[in-house]
Amino acid sequence: MIKEPLIKALEHLATARPVFFLSELARDPGDVPEVFSLLSPEFPRLHLSARRKGYDYRITRHAPLEPYCLDEDETERLTRFFAMKALPSLLQECIEAFISRKVGRPWDDPVILDRLRRAITAQKDDYWRPLEKRSLRYTKGYSVLGYLAYHFPVYFIQTEYLLAMLARDGLLKKSMTILDIGTGPGVVPLAVADFWSRLEEARAVVYSIERSEEHIEAFMFLREQVTKKGGHAGVKPPIKGDITTFDLAKIPQKADLMVFSNVLNEVNAMDIEAQADLVMKWTDRLAEEGTILIIEPAEEATSTQLRRLSLVLKKRGLTIHSPCSFIWGTNCTPDRCWSFVTAPCIRPTRLMEHLAACDEPFRFINTDLKYSYVVLRRDKRSRHGYRVPAGSRVLRMSQIHRHVDKRINLIAAKMSENLGDAKTLMFRLCDGTADTPVFAVVPAYHLTPENEVIVSAPYGSILELRGVLVRHNPKHDAWNLLVSRHTEISRCSN
Repeated sequence: MIKEPLIKALEHLATARPVFFLSELARDPGDVPEVFSLLSPEFPRLHLSARRKGYDYRITRHAPLEPYCLDEDETERLTRFFAMKALPSLLQECIEAFISRKVGRPWDDPVILDRLRRAITAQKDDYWRPLEKRSLRYTKGYSVLGYLAYHFPVYFIQTEYLLAMLARDGLLKKSMTILDIGTGPGVVPLAVADFWSRLEEARAVVYSIERSEEHIEAFMFLREQVTKKGGHAGVKPPIKGDITTFDLAKIPQKADLMVFSNVLNEVNAMDIEAQADLVMKWTDRLAEEGTILIIEPAEEATSTQLRRLSLVLKKRGLTIHSPCSFIWGTNCTPDRCWSFVTAPCIRPTRLMEHLAACDEPFRFINTDLKYSYVVLRRDKRSRHGYRVPAGSRVLRMSQIHRHVDKRINLIAAKMSENLGDAKTLMFRLCDGTADTPVFAVVPAYHLTPENEVIVSAPYGSILELRGVLVRHNPKHDAWNLLVSRHTEISRCSN
């Protein structure tokens, strides 16, 4: 059975009639299951839903949900929150209170602080092992308390940044069901509740899955203290279970937003294909126009693994909405793609400051906001629909090696903030064709109004660079594109 004619016939019926049966597209009633298998991936794009009717399927066209657009007041509230660069004070106090209750002594007792330091040090030592040798079990005792003290604040703030990004991209709705898979002590649900508290009309209900009793205990304590009954976001108690074997029937409804936050890299017994299997299993609980958000730390091996996983999921039928764009219409080579977002550092919590009152204070201050993410969709929607126009006189990055010491023009996405310093700025670039890393290198004294957009453009923006000089960096086996005051850089529109 040929797929393309079936898709065209489906598109015609979906345009002509709001309701029809899938058997209308089959040559024989016995072909309906195969037709459903071929066409169901197209349903989200065409705003179709299917309901089983005997051997057949009743297909209904529905109006796409309007995105929730932030108004000026909501934007201003978010701006003020991010300007504070701090975990909300009530949440800080509640974490301290939970630690005190859990250990039966004041949280700032020197003995308790020393035990927390040992737990944090053990977690960090484990984290820097090779991926296949990590245990990363923040599941009981002081490991949970150390997670609350060290990891929770940055993960909470980065979740709020990502929610603001989804809002800007038009991926939030007025009414949403959100599912956090592997929630730990509730970072994502609590961040959702805090984010939604600044919105006027939006409402959300948050479900979550967690296997650790200790994490669930911490989650429930914080939930009771910091979320308001009748608030804009209802945070449900977590459902206990292992995300790898979970019975999806226990989730009461399909999710508009599904989040895997710093969890897939911890399922270290799974290879990339098995992780993709896990994500695809959970897509059965994703709404027709739902979004999947996967977040991982910016550490090189973990971040690069996320890029590989993203491409596997793309090949399984999901669309990469962001941050990647495929401007030449080809799949990329993600093996050396270390790409992450940075945001202003947060202020250390009072608990961090107490932990840092020791001989090695730097070990216990965690304020850097650096993270990797991918947003996936079941439809064809992406942040940038831009494709390099036919006949454009620009070079693919895969051909840079042929132009050493020459000036070239190219179009690429900005895939990092400044990786250099104040004197020499450096930005990762990607057009989806290179198998060797490419960086734009900008001496600060060469910045001009004609090329400054390389600095100000947001992460993921598509830029056209005209007149950059190609140099090879043999030490790192990478290509540097030198930006001079004669270089012109502009943003490409979709």
